[in-house]
Amino acid sequence: MRLFVTGASGYIGGSFAAEAVRRGHDVRGLVRSAEKAAACAALGMVPVQGTLADRDLLIEEAQRADVVVNAASSDERDAVDTFLAALSGSGKAFLHTSGSSLVADHAEGEASEAIFDERHMPLPVAEKAPRVALDHAILTTPGIRSIILCNSLIYGKALGPTAHSVQLPLLVDYARENGCARYIGKGLNRWSTVHIADVVDLYFLALEQAPPATFVFVESGEASFRDMAQSIANALRLGEATSMTVEAAIKRWGRQRALYSLASNSRVRSLYSRAWGWKPNSADIHTWILNNISAENP
Repeated sequence: MRLFVTGASGYIGGSFAAEAVRRGHDVRGLVRSAEKAAACAALGMVPVQGTLADRDLLIEEAQRADVVVNAASSDERDAVDTFLAALSGSGKAFLHTSGSSLVADHAEGEASEAIFDERHMPLPVAEKAPRVALDHAILTTPGIRSIILCNSLIYGKALGPTAHSVQLPLLVDYARENGCARYIGKGLNRWSTVHIADVVDLYFLALEQAPPATFVFVESGEASFRDMAQSIANALRLGEATSMTVEAAIKRWGRQRALYSLASNSRVRSLYSRAWGWKPNSADIHTWILNNISAENP
């Protein structure tokens, strides 16, 4: 299978693309620099140097590929529109990577009992309305096999070029720098979680089995930020994790990340992924932290 993958040097795209090469597929990957191109080439990909703004390049690559996997950005509307125009009527698969922050609330560290699945979605907060609209455009484009995999909080080491996820490293880096692990407010807010290796397996299953206009949450567990912070503290031998204010979190990470990546609830369940035979088998997030995060192992 001929694959064109955006974000081929990134955490999700790079992990998928590297595994695709290992499975015998022909992978061309979009990268932004010569350094990243070299990293991808070393793993057997054919690097395509450019950006999501290179419209002619995206059209050319989409039309020569059997499948396009967009893992560079969940929110870059112009690039997605370019791909949809290039693929419309072709019957080809377009797999887009979204993120479950689109159902995140404004909890400031408080708990929530709300759990969402693909058939029961909340109205989006204003910040996420453009992402919801983008996802809708993908799912309603005629003549393609549109698939959206909406990942929850991903953890685990990259399977491809050196890269990392977003949320967990923010907390780990803070703990290393300050000698204490922190959560925001009460830290009772919870996110669904999933290991990167299980994510990659589901991407392949989706390409094999998903019908057109498929939207699927990607999740295999759940954890509160207070408990994750405590697991980081235990791994780094820092004692008890402690609270930080919302204001301090915004100063450290910015409003979007503080409120919607670290202080929100995003509790989701998938109604479809297990029907494809997906069986997540990686360690849960607390076990992974304890086995992989240490003062000696950054």
